[in-house]
Order: sequence, then structure tokens, then C-alpha cells
Amino acid sequence: MHENATPDPATTTPLDRAAAAAADGPPALRFPYDATALTETPISTERLVLRPLEASDAPDVFEYQRIPEVLRYIPWPERDRGEGYEATARRAAARVLAGDGDYFVLAMTLPDTPSVGDDDGPRVIGDIMVRVSSFANARLELGWIVHPDFQGRGYAYEAAAAVRDFAFDRLEPHRLEAYLDPRNTASAALCERLGMRHEGTMLEEAYNDEWQDSAVYGMLRRDWAASLT
Repeated sequence: MHENATPDPATTTPLDRAAAAAADGPPALRFPYDATALTETPISTERLVLRPLEASDAPDVFEYQRIPEVLRYIPWPERDRGEGYEATARRAAARVLAGDGDYFVLAMTLPDTPSVGDDDGPRVIGDIMVRVSSFANARLELGWIVHPDFQGRGYAYEAAAAVRDFAFDRLEPHRLEAYLDPRNTASAALCERLGMRHEGTMLEEAYNDEWQDSAVYGMLRRDWAASLT
């Protein structure tokens, strides 16, 4: 188990990181990892700032948490506003990756768009989760959600690609994976854009008001390394 440390970008290059990733050996996740560090040094993309979800983001999150077309593809029950705010607080409190099932959630914030709950703050238009599928086998899972009003503009890919790179570079999983309802063609296409392979579909694997299939997508560390060169 490695200590929670991050490479110094001033002393490493994409080729250095690619070479290290291509030489991927036994499982060696850089755990424990506390995502609270990303509050002070968030992940910035061309248009988004990704930082840990906060309980105060609940008004923005509820704007997409309550939409039936969103709930169709994710295992969230219908919630009233109070229940939704409590769920956001629970998700926001999860910060440390140390073992199986641990996760953290990053808010996708759009700096030039005001929050529905605070005109002085940026709008949270979605979120992206990193979860430990298997510590022993160095497997991490990604999951994402974007408010329908902001879909179709490339925000999901922008955020997911940044978190994919962050995960492989800083946490050093052997494998990243995603599980989704195969009817969610937008997320399936996003997985493929990210370089993830469709590895199969588990039939009627989960019950979310109806039996749903689960499509499995995955990407190995060496495949990510190859994309850097």
C-alpha cells in the first residue's frame, strides 16, 4: 500500500507517466486517499471545475435528482426535497478511499452559471463518482450524472476524461470500470469515447422498479498509458 501522495507535475511528463503505467505490475493502489484535498486544488478542465461534493450543493443536485428520466437509469429512489438534501449530505460526507465500497463524489461546477441555491456560487450541473470495486485487485468504478438541461454539450466527457486521467495518474488502479443500463445509449457512447471496452451485459442484474440489465465497460491502465503516447 502506497502512502497518499501525488506526483509533482513539474518533475514528471506524460511520457514518464505512460512508461510507468505501461509497466503495470501487481495491485498497488495509492491508498488511503482523502478527496478533501481536491477542495483546495480542484480538477479544472476547459469549462468545468471539479471539486468534492458539499452538503450545500443540495439545491442544485435536487434539480436533477428529482427528474424521472434521470432516475430511470440510476438506482436512486424518488425523493422529496428533504430526503434529497439528506442523500446529498450523505454522499458529500464520503471522502476517503481505503477499502472496497469506499467512494467519493466530485461536483461538476460551471463557473459562469449561478447556482439555484446561491447566486454567488457556481452551478452544480452534475456529479461524478469514484468507487472502489476491489482493493485487492486494484479496480475502481466511475459513475456520472448530468442535468438534462446541460447534456449534449460535451460536459460529461470533459469531466469523465479528467477524472479518468486523475484516477490512473494519482490512484494507480489496474482497471477502471463502469456499469450502466444498456438502454442509456448516451452513457454507452461516453464509455467508448473514454476508451472503455464493452465487455459484456449481465441480464436482469438489478431491480430498480423493474428488472434491468447491466452493461459492463472497462479500461486497463496499460491501455490508458498507450493513449498518452
